[in-house]
Amino acid sequence: MRHLSIDIETYSSIDIKKAGLYKYVQSPDFQILLFAYSWDGGPVQVVDLAQGEQIPAEIVYALADPSVIKHAYNASFEWYCLNKFFYSPIEQWRCTMIHGLYCGYTSGLAATAVALGLPEDKRKMSVGAALIRTFCVPCKPTKSNGFRTRTLPHHEPEKWQLFKEYCRQDVVTEMEIERRLAAFPLPEKEQRLWELDQRINAYGVVVDMGVVEGALQIDETVTAELMTEAVQLSGLENPKSVKQLTAWLTEEIGEEVDNLQKGTVSKLIEKIDEGKAKRVLEIRRELSKTSVKKYQAMREAVCSDGRIRGLLQFYGANRTGRWAGRLVQVQNLPRNYLETLGHARELVRERKVDALKLIYGNVPDTLSQLIRTAFIPSPGHVLVVADFSAIEARVLAWLAGEEWRLEVFRTHGKIYEASASQMFGVPLERIVKGNPEYELRQKGKVAELALGYQGGPGALISMGALDQGLTEEELPDIVRRWRAANRRIVDLWYSLENAALEVMRTGQPVGIRGLILSREGDLANGLDFLTITLPSGRKLFYARPFLSQNEKGKEALHYHGVNQKTRKWEVIPTYGGKLVENVVQAISRDCLAESLVRLTTAGYQSVMHIHDEVVLDVPADLADLDTVTAIMGVPISWAPGLPLKAAGFIADYYQKD
Repeated sequence: MRHLSIDIETYSSIDIKKAGLYKYVQSPDFQILLFAYSWDGGPVQVVDLAQGEQIPAEIVYALADPSVIKHAYNASFEWYCLNKFFYSPIEQWRCTMIHGLYCGYTSGLAATAVALGLPEDKRKMSVGAALIRTFCVPCKPTKSNGFRTRTLPHHEPEKWQLFKEYCRQDVVTEMEIERRLAAFPLPEKEQRLWELDQRINAYGVVVDMGVVEGALQIDETVTAELMTEAVQLSGLENPKSVKQLTAWLTEEIGEEVDNLQKGTVSKLIEKIDEGKAKRVLEIRRELSKTSVKKYQAMREAVCSDGRIRGLLQFYGANRTGRWAGRLVQVQNLPRNYLETLGHARELVRERKVDALKLIYGNVPDTLSQLIRTAFIPSPGHVLVVADFSAIEARVLAWLAGEEWRLEVFRTHGKIYEASASQMFGVPLERIVKGNPEYELRQKGKVAELALGYQGGPGALISMGALDQGLTEEELPDIVRRWRAANRRIVDLWYSLENAALEVMRTGQPVGIRGLILSREGDLANGLDFLTITLPSGRKLFYARPFLSQNEKGKEALHYHGVNQKTRKWEVIPTYGGKLVENVVQAISRDCLAESLVRLTTAGYQSVMHIHDEVVLDVPADLADLDTVTAIMGVPISWAPGLPLKAAGFIADYYQKD
């Protein structure tokens, strides 16, 4: 096998950040400006396509040659761009960014180079962003630039030479990252899964632009009406201003209002009497319900054939390997509760604002609930939507060996009721609607959602325990009862934490519950990891680990990674419950991956997947929900005894069942 490392620079009038890769490339004015390449780690050559140079014939041939492996950082970009002009199958590509993410690093080329400690001459040049703004996007026509709409090489010859060097250096950096990580290769199964992900993203999903455009116009109309009413009632110049509105409300109701958070607004509406203040607060709550940004994102990203592509990011959740959303962010769509979704959709398509107000009342909330329904099947097809039932709870029970929970999942599956039964010593058959014991189900539910990963009263509050009628005084007892009922899960937290500490102290691998914790490294390249090998064979990587006291003064595992809040590369402390959460979410992700592969093998076309749910685009006459859920429920060879179950529905538009 020979290896060809590639980086390209391109131009398109489409904004790639808003519209995504696929629409960007499909633009008629899309152009490849520079093509940098290296054979087998040798010197990097740069082909100046913008100034008439041609890609050598041997390289064009190599792009389609199965004996040549093509490498790039964020290879999805190079692969799709080049396939507009050349043939290069996805199976022949390897993505260094995905390799870095697999090993616990960041998605950015520059940031990964720094995290790996690459020397300055191997790092990405810092001038890239400015050069890309100069040559890769349209420019504003002005008198000083001769009213041109883009900058060409002859307009800025010195900058152009720097741009060529920047492109060359990206290949150098990418190759050095690949060389450093070579001792920890991406598993072949993950490579095949990445290829499948590219096909799903490139296929895309159809968008009902009638719903999208109707929603945007209706929102504009209703928002203007509500804002006008709020101005008339309050006399404020800008009722959306938190500063102006809190001051006005404080004066109007004679009570200090220091914030306008969702919970505060709801409590004030319940508390104060009818009048101007109450109506203004209702308007604010109504306006906060609208989610037109997602409709706007759909309008920006939809391609000329009515499909949106590139909604998913492979290995988007650093550490666990779960997918993340892009563009429309399908991973966090608002839920829908309307019983007449179809009717509401038609009213929006027909832009019947008055009918929407009359039937549904809160129009912004209705539009928010309809966002999902803008995704529709291809002509002559239906959407088959299926998801795993309580996948994380099942995996957690299986991993810990919590037998009573596994029995619940093997039989009736009512984990909230069963949990309440275990916690409070009440027969399961008593926890049904109509019985006083049914109120215990709520405690079982919030405990299940909040406590599986070593959470305490604070986790219950974050999960909405207080909003559901529980008091703060009750919470410690709920925590105590749940832990007493789930001793094997509690044991798993401490066992996994102690195993990690032992590996760090001794350097010897430790096996626990089908997991293998190891200290792995490549000292010559400055690499040091704590790894957890999952039952699937995939590994979780914790880079540059060390032991140090945590904020509680206890010795704890620390590692270097991307902080999910700051999005920066920094030291992160961890503990048993968090390690269990990483492992359970990673195994759950691997279960979804198995289903995606099985469904594809069975001939089904996935258009997207959200957490533990798959969305398939199936010819109407071939739609068979039972077959799909059966495929998802088939036992997995590397997870013997894990009880999987899926349920779903068939629909003419996407929704939450």
